[in-house]
Amino acid sequence: MNASNVLILPGWQGSGEEHWQSCWERLYGYQRVEQHDWMHPLRGDWSVRLEETVVDSNGPVILVAHSLGCILTAWWAAHSQNTAKVQAALLVAPGDVERPELAAGPLHGWRPIVTRALPFPSILVGSQNDPYCTFERARALADAWGSRLVDAGARGHINAESGLGDWPEGHALLDSLAQNKTKKD
Repeated sequence: MNASNVLILPGWQGSGEEHWQSCWERLYGYQRVEQHDWMHPLRGDWSVRLEETVVDSNGPVILVAHSLGCILTAWWAAHSQNTAKVQAALLVAPGDVERPELAAGPLHGWRPIVTRALPFPSILVGSQNDPYCTFERARALADAWGSRLVDAGARGHINAESGLGDWPEGHALLDSLAQNKTKKD
């Protein structure tokens, strides 16, 4: 897998230094899709930025999304004419922006969540105790997106607070996607 073609898609507020996405950038040289405003995310702006990055990439890309990055991936895939450039996507701990407590404030413009099958292979990793998305909702999103669902157990929001470090189990899932081993369970 070409490191420059693995695109990191953080969620709302970005991914801090101790987040596994930031660890992967440092360890493997993956490229973060930088957004103009991490604190006040606008779906259209974020989608355009992803589109520009995919179009400018040299070869097929693999998307590595966390939280709002998962919701961005589904939205972008439903509207882009460049999805053929995506080899696969690892979707981790989607943020359920349709929940009342998440639908207000800076995330209000992200509803509804696109529930159309993704046009590329994907794995969705959900947690049994994610405060931003129930495991049942993660399962429903995986079904809607045509993603293989992986149960991470009780890992919270699968972020820095989860104490994952560089999260080798997640990287093994990414490797399996890169090698086209995406059979559904």
